[in-house]
Amino acid sequence: MSDELKKVVILGTGGTISGKGEAGKTTGYSAGSISVEDIIASVPGIEKLARLEAEQICNVASDNITDKEWLRIAKRINELAEDPEVCGFVITHGTDTMDETAFFLNLTVKTEKPVVITGAMRPATAISADGPMNLYQAVLTAACPEAAGRGVMVVFADRIYGGRDVQKRSTYIVTALDQVEGGLLGVIRDEEIRWYYESCRPHTVKSEFSPEGLEKLPVVRVLYFHVDCDKDMAARLAEGADGLVIAGAGAGGTSKELGKTFASLGIPVVISSRISSGTVTQSAAERSGSVAADNLPPQKAAVLLRLALTKTKERDELIRIFRTY
Repeated sequence: MSDELKKVVILGTGGTISGKGEAGKTTGYSAGSISVEDIIASVPGIEKLARLEAEQICNVASDNITDKEWLRIAKRINELAEDPEVCGFVITHGTDTMDETAFFLNLTVKTEKPVVITGAMRPATAISADGPMNLYQAVLTAACPEAAGRGVMVVFADRIYGGRDVQKRSTYIVTALDQVEGGLLGVIRDEEIRWYYESCRPHTVKSEFSPEGLEKLPVVRVLYFHVDCDKDMAARLAEGADGLVIAGAGAGGTSKELGKTFASLGIPVVISSRISSGTVTQSAAERSGSVAADNLPPQKAAVLLRLALTKTKERDELIRIFRTY
């Protein structure tokens, strides 16, 4: 291993990429069964890309990731970024909540050094496991000088996505992640990265949010609207919560009865949409005195609202924040 190679820190959190099950099978496995060191050891040639340093943050399915892990990861990256020898970071993560973690880190890490999240749709013991290639490409991206300043990225199946806009779009295919309302940041072919777009929304060092001083995040719950949705559900969810996100129909629509309850809840309400693309406008949210999520899906609107509530509960300020980020 050459000392001339740049140092990339790999933080392991678990997920399918560290999953283990019946040889050859893609289902019925246990996520978080293999250490990040063992995953690295399974990738031929990865040691030629960078000097690798590994840390196991946790080893769980991403459905079990909490704000505790989010804050720990963000603080650790901010700490390690002070080391001039470290040129970038890779996080191995389950795909189920990868988009939420990516958006949270996009708003809270305070470095322009590349931060790349990756994972897998097939466990390490499956035929044609996709984890090794994804990890190889993630390290390649983290070590790339041109990757600096682009915010938190997700590298998956030859593609580079922005942390704000990436979403999981399939439950099983190896190209399960996608990016809506915007183009890919780049694509990877062997050792060549081709860059195309950058996010114009503030992130990382230009974000007003920080994990410092936080031990937990405000509680935000999500209500999924549907035909005959119980109009009293919002009030029940609001109990003990600091904020509420509505996954509305169409461009954020709900029944009149449900919409009438929002102003009486005593907590901020953000209107998103259960549709996979498109925007919710502030004019649509005005009818219920709520805040529009723009084009953020419900789970990402919840991430931003949780961070926003560490700063303010004022509706006008929340409107500004959701228009900005």
